[in-house]
Amino acid sequence: MLELPFNPIERAKEVEEVVMQGLKRKYHRFRAAPYYGGIATADAVGCCFLCVYCWSYFRIIEPQKHGRFYSPQQVAESLLKIAKAKGFKYVRTTGCEPILGEHSLGHLAEVIRMVQAENKDLTFILETNGLLLGYYPDFVRKIKFPHLSIRVAIKGWDPESFQQISGADKDYFEYPLIGLKKMLDERMDAWPAVMLDVFGKEGVDKLKMEMCKLGLDCRIEKEKLERYPYVMDNIYKRGVVLK
Repeated sequence: MLELPFNPIERAKEVEEVVMQGLKRKYHRFRAAPYYGGIATADAVGCCFLCVYCWSYFRIIEPQKHGRFYSPQQVAESLLKIAKAKGFKYVRTTGCEPILGEHSLGHLAEVIRMVQAENKDLTFILETNGLLLGYYPDFVRKIKFPHLSIRVAIKGWDPESFQQISGADKDYFEYPLIGLKKMLDERMDAWPAVMLDVFGKEGVDKLKMEMCKLGLDCRIEKEKLERYPYVMDNIYKRGVVLK
């Protein structure tokens, strides 16, 4: 079992070694999903956080036991096929952290490039925790594509809540916000998202104050918790109080 708290940058390196094989990455499945009004979805494997409410919790704990390796072309083709069959306007990767280091970043960039080369009318939605984009700000320009929207899932309103929610050391709290700031400075379509059941109004207000310190002024998406039994058990064990 992973000991909490942990260094998420070191964990990102360790997990990337498991889920990447050359330019291929591990994926759990490809599917149509109802979010964003309908979206073709690639569920990848591997993350540098261990969030208390993660619906992919077991695949995050043991990425070596889950998924198969797919090339960027295979991923792009799967997303395009689903989008065409369903008439979707959006595609995404989820269930993981897409950016764990140089190799996973390269894979992601190729998937986005291939999808957009085939269908310029599709919008690619990147769901990320933003950590590596803040820690290595040069990563941001490597994913600066047209028709790309970036949803940055913020895991706490201060260092202490960040550590309790993500399992990562509190010293890394600001990096996702730094990554978001860099993307907005590059005029990319990016915004923060929070789990409202965990943050509550007070947490959202405190996050807004932290964002102001960095010069961030943007809308905050508020997500509702999917209360799966194992999620509720994890929340109880880690002492997180729902609002």
